[in-house]
Amino acid sequence: MKKIMLFWGKYYPIVLAFLSFLYSVSLWFLGNQLEGIFVGIWVPSILGFYIVISMINKN
Repeated sequence: MKKIMLFWGKYYPIVLAFLSFLYSVSLWFLGNQLEGIFVGIWVPSILGFYIVISMINKN
């Protein structure tokens, strides 16, 4: 259980970005192109916030 918590604590933004990507692709192929593009923008935003937060925590 402790290993799972350590993994989730370190990689949760990457997992969330991947889930957002999958959701975006599913929206696109189900015919909701604009919604798919909107959700697709979340992926770089999530990863960008992760980088900023990790840089703040290192200082």
